[in-house]
Amino acid sequence: MPDITPAPRRRPLWRLFLMPVLLLVAAAAWSAFWFFAASQVEVKADAWRAQEAKSGRVYDCAKRSVAGFPFRLEISCSGASVTLRSQTAEQAASRAAPVTAKLGEILVVAQIYDPKKVIAEFTAPATLSDRGGPASMVVNWSKARSSVVGLPDIPQRASIVFDDPAIDRVNAAVQTSLARAKLVELHGRRAEGSALDRPVIETVLKIQGGSVQEVHPLLAPPFDADVRAMLSGLKDFSPKPWPERFREIAAAGGRVEIVQSRIAQGDLVAVAAGTLGLSANGRIDGELQMTVAGIEKVIPALGIEKMLEEGVPQATLDRVAPGVRSQDVSNLLGALDRAIPGLGKVVKQNANVGVAAGINALGKESVLEGKKARAFPLRFVDGAVFLGPLKVAQIPPLY
Repeated sequence: MPDITPAPRRRPLWRLFLMPVLLLVAAAAWSAFWFFAASQVEVKADAWRAQEAKSGRVYDCAKRSVAGFPFRLEISCSGASVTLRSQTAEQAASRAAPVTAKLGEILVVAQIYDPKKVIAEFTAPATLSDRGGPASMVVNWSKARSSVVGLPDIPQRASIVFDDPAIDRVNAAVQTSLARAKLVELHGRRAEGSALDRPVIETVLKIQGGSVQEVHPLLAPPFDADVRAMLSGLKDFSPKPWPERFREIAAAGGRVEIVQSRIAQGDLVAVAAGTLGLSANGRIDGELQMTVAGIEKVIPALGIEKMLEEGVPQATLDRVAPGVRSQDVSNLLGALDRAIPGLGKVVKQNANVGVAAGINALGKESVLEGKKARAFPLRFVDGAVFLGPLKVAQIPPLY
């Protein structure tokens, strides 16, 4: 029998090219999608900058670029700057010259498959100047990053973290330290269940190894702080100057509820909770219930001795000792020195002991973290901060 072998069937050649062609089409489609998304980033960024400019915050980049193909969007802003107008009560009232901040670079990153989550990194240093003059402050850090979830709609949560931040005042060629910290964190999110038109914001502020000069002696030694608060009174998240924002919060009866706070500084440990609001003058009003261990350690920092040396203001005496004249106190201390040299100085130096005893008498005994403590109110009256009858600070208006 003849050997009959069937001829092999030829496979269609198009099947060999099907997968490569499909991959090529998919790559082309993905590339087109990425470049379209990159172009929309530019459009959204310009629209956001225009909105912020109307609110007195002008952002600019010397050079802007978009990279990260194929799975990320990386927006780089080199030579970044922001000019702030009417962002404080003083600026809004006096139409003062704007403040300009500049820093090296901002890098914003978003995954192409999760564009609502944005992560940013900031390159130090940043400089601040006003009235168009040279830099008056320099801000440095070892690492700074932030994240926002929910863009471009209403943000769901946001955070910013600085490692080793440092703020220096610049005077000619001399830099003076103003603030230092090992770590500063600020986190915020919209509270679950809060309405979109009346959002409640949960915030957490953490400071490790913080130190602030030229504000109050109590803030100069290193301290740690952990503050958790709830902010109400917001109407929306649309861009607007901060004084206008604070005015809206006050009109809506907004409050900051300090849910929990703890400050530790050497032997001093303080916890506080309460509610703060804004007065008709745009100043802080409210009261915090404090429990403090080691308060006697910080009484000298309140400056009682210096107050006596410079003379006790009549307004202070009117609050704590009605009917007593300021000149009478000064004359008494002088008479003590004339009668027995040095006696007036002893009275001044021991004034802190009397103040500590007075503050202890205001509150009640308590225990904080296993230490003896006192519990008492810290009052805010139209921006003035009172520890018992003693005014310890004055906070400027917010609008």
